[in-house]
Amino acid sequence: MGTDEDWREQRRLAIEAHDRAQRDRKAREAEQAAALIARFVADAEARGIAPEALTAPAHRGNVRYRTGLRGWYLDRRRSVAVGTDGLFYLLTTSNSVRSRLSGVRPEPGPAPLVVGEGGRDGDSIPLRDLLRRRLDGS
Repeated sequence: MGTDEDWREQRRLAIEAHDRAQRDRKAREAEQAAALIARFVADAEARGIAPEALTAPAHRGNVRYRTGLRGWYLDRRRSVAVGTDGLFYLLTTSNSVRSRLSGVRPEPGPAPLVVGEGGRDGDSIPLRDLLRRRLDGS
């Protein structure tokens, strides 16, 4: 193999190793976040913090859509929530007439260990702190 081929092969292997490490890290974080959420749901139920019907805010305007979900909002905008099913939901959705009539069904996603990471300064908060705040009624 020539120098160019060696370099390409080494680069390909390095990229694959990096991708694998990133997937493993995300999987570990998702497991940790799922454990935090499971604990939150148990604590909320034990403290008698009642779940409520969750609605999803539209990206624009002051419109909220029914979701058919029940759970606990975690933020003031009421766009991040944990369902009674123990799953994590980002509730923000697109504006639509159809959604106004029939509601929306947000898909659960893996919870991040830092909610809002990569957003504007001051918009991120560790999931652990967000859940604790909700349990404490803040």
